[in-house]
Amino acid sequence: MLTYPHIDPVIFRVGPLSVRWYGMMYLLGFLGAYFVIRRLAPRRGLDLGQDGVSDLLFYGVLGVILGGRLGYVVFYNLPYFIHHLAKIPAVWEGGMSFHGGLVGLTLAVLFFCRKRGHPFLCMADVVVAAGPIGLGLGRLGNFINNELWGRVTTVPWGMVFPGGGPAPRHPSQLYEAALEGPVLFLILWWLNRREIPPGVPFFAFFLLYGLFRIFVEFFRQPDAHLGFLWGGATMGQLLSLPMILVGIGGLIFCWRKENR
Repeated sequence: MLTYPHIDPVIFRVGPLSVRWYGMMYLLGFLGAYFVIRRLAPRRGLDLGQDGVSDLLFYGVLGVILGGRLGYVVFYNLPYFIHHLAKIPAVWEGGMSFHGGLVGLTLAVLFFCRKRGHPFLCMADVVVAAGPIGLGLGRLGNFINNELWGRVTTVPWGMVFPGGGPAPRHPSQLYEAALEGPVLFLILWWLNRREIPPGVPFFAFFLLYGLFRIFVEFFRQPDAHLGFLWGGATMGQLLSLPMILVGIGGLIFCWRKENR
């Protein structure tokens, strides 16, 4: 059994202001995305100009935050928020949905492309390649925050999480950090540097993330207020199934369109 490191979630404090690791992970994720998009955009035939990447990230941040929050409200705790409408904007209290954030980001990128005249699929290919940086770092933030821990286990690397009871649990945040971070990033980076049809990296992201998330959910403790749903599946698994279908359908569409 491994010892949970008990990292202070607050990096430092200046008066009433607290700088937290979780917020820092978001900042580092967007910073990393900036450099990845700048590097890969020319490979996909995109000329974003001097301020294009910054503008794209601005729309992307709005899409992730709005979509992520609304997704959490609708998918994970709708009965509560129906009776506490004032709590819906309280992002600082926690509660973001990846699947909602993905929808918000996709709409934001679509809006940016229509406004600037860029091909959507090429732009989406580049944006999803930058996404795993924030995803991996975000899961590390969950680990530091002592949240979203895994199910009880007997494996040698199980950890006793504060608030998770006396039994060792899977450090499922680290499993997700590895799969959704470096593993997914390397695959999408490699795809974007190949001569492949537009949209392949984009839809590959849907397929791979869906598979990774469903796999890790077998080790992650489901949300206490939701528990196990249909057939013992978790909400994360149910929301990831449509991603896999979209990914497969999108890949078939891209390759058939290229071979016409």
